[in-house]
Amino acid sequence: MQKVRNIAIIAHVDHGKTTLVDKILHSCSIFRDNEQSGDLILDNNDLERERGITIVSKNVSVKYKDVKINIIDTPGHADFGGEVERVLKMADGVILLCDAFEGAMPQTRFVTQKALALGLKPIVVVNKVDKENCRPEEVYEQIFELFFNLEATEEQLDFPVIYGSSKQGWMSTDYKKPTTDIFPLMDAILEHIPPAPNNEGTLQMQITSLDYSSFVGRIAIGRVHRGKISENQPITLIKRDGKLVKSRVKELYTFDGLGKVKISEVVSGDICAVVGIEGFEIGDTIADFENPEQLPVIKIDEPTMNMLFTINNSPFFGKEGKFVTSQRLRERLYKEMEKNLALKVIETNTPDSYLVYGRGILHLSVLIETMRREGYELQVGQPQVIVKEIDGVKCEPIETLIVDSPADVAGKVIELVTQRKGELLVMEPKGDLQHLEFEIPSRGIIGLRNNILTATAGEAIMAHRFKAYEPWKGSIPGRLNGVLVSMEKGQTTAYSIDKLQDRGRFFVEPGVEVYEGQIMGEHIRDNDLVVNLVKGKALTNMRASGSDDNTRIAPATKFSLEEAMEYIQADEYIEITPVSMRLRKIYLKENERKVNAKQFQ
Repeated sequence: MQKVRNIAIIAHVDHGKTTLVDKILHSCSIFRDNEQSGDLILDNNDLERERGITIVSKNVSVKYKDVKINIIDTPGHADFGGEVERVLKMADGVILLCDAFEGAMPQTRFVTQKALALGLKPIVVVNKVDKENCRPEEVYEQIFELFFNLEATEEQLDFPVIYGSSKQGWMSTDYKKPTTDIFPLMDAILEHIPPAPNNEGTLQMQITSLDYSSFVGRIAIGRVHRGKISENQPITLIKRDGKLVKSRVKELYTFDGLGKVKISEVVSGDICAVVGIEGFEIGDTIADFENPEQLPVIKIDEPTMNMLFTINNSPFFGKEGKFVTSQRLRERLYKEMEKNLALKVIETNTPDSYLVYGRGILHLSVLIETMRREGYELQVGQPQVIVKEIDGVKCEPIETLIVDSPADVAGKVIELVTQRKGELLVMEPKGDLQHLEFEIPSRGIIGLRNNILTATAGEAIMAHRFKAYEPWKGSIPGRLNGVLVSMEKGQTTAYSIDKLQDRGRFFVEPGVEVYEGQIMGEHIRDNDLVVNLVKGKALTNMRASGSDDNTRIAPATKFSLEEAMEYIQADEYIEITPVSMRLRKIYLKENERKVNAKQFQ
């Protein structure tokens, strides 16, 4: 009997998954004593470190008491649910992490539902019990109720619970008795997570993840479901649609610590990486050469939002990026679809525009930010929700929205959400915060986060999760103010910005190159206004007292990519290059905007 345990760590965003993996790696002495490993070891790309979130699931393995434990770290955001759905197929059990103060959040419910449906054995870890106002016992009750509502089996309801603080590096079966290490959790894994079963028979292995190496190309990662796989073995690749492709395994690797180790044979139950297979996709099955049998294809929830991606055709195109052609844009989007299962790309009537479907604004913005860092220039349009017709009724995606806000501004939050067709379902106190639960159309969430954070002085905690498609809720008011649009190309001057400050707030500073049709700021009224920011002061050789006052300019408002995506309207684009991000009108000339105004209403 081989000794392998496969576990996935699941939780709502920011409940401490990656920190817990750090502590497991350290306590199982993966590193030499003198090695500097830093923290959040698995969040290894720049975007993950900057945002402090996990975007792509990762595999590591540790040895504890002669048992190999494969650990899969998963993302917590609903927008990256596609990642969670596919990697849970590799696990036999899950560690469900829950914050001792926040309790079960929308994403906790989403990932738990997926894990219970696959019949995985859960261990519940109530994390961050060192926090003020934490309520471990209430959270335990809450999770039990959640399992019950999700129709968990008797065996799953009988879950072990461990309390602790991953940051301080201790776990215990009783939160009132802190220990000095996390071994109680490791012992619980050995005791409660079933060993990976050794299924005998012909080879079956599902590809659930991809890796890429510039030396050997694409690498297939998955768990051997049945039989065994060895080096130089001829195999049949069964595509998602049932097509058979003959191939051969060149090299095999298993996970060891943070890296991989070359091996000649892997038996069922272990997770491995296979080199040498061409043209595979996530969800394909590697099967026996002579008697291939397919495993059930991974089902992924459908996208709920789309955006138009198009080449950069502004007057400044090609100045800052390396890849500017539609051919490069198309190749990059199709390459992303290979590993990002929840993403869909559809070609439009024009050869240089593509509709990209994703799970939400964060899902799409991470793709745009990654492309921008790779040197791409592109433009994106306003995010649109996907509308379906079900039984002759026009339906749209509805989400469950949860907001924890300070009690004195809860009324303002409710007002903002109900303006966007949200319905208040639950309102209850939670510590010194007010806990609010709504049902709201996905359209209503676009642009809502900024307003709520402004209304609550940045103190609200907001999370949402897709619920279902329901009948169309009617029109939702968009942006209330118009924009200030540049009249001509040139460099902005402090003089003209100063003179126009009473017209609105600006997004640009003095001395910036702008072009005609670029959005300069927000107008104080609801219509768009064309302004000239390039005009300098007319100079004469006469001096008058008081006319040479220093200009006093309010600082420019800077948007993040998500804020800009939520801000723009149907007749506007965001121009994104490796260096800058500009907002612009689709039609740059004022007379063209007037002629085409009807198509955006």
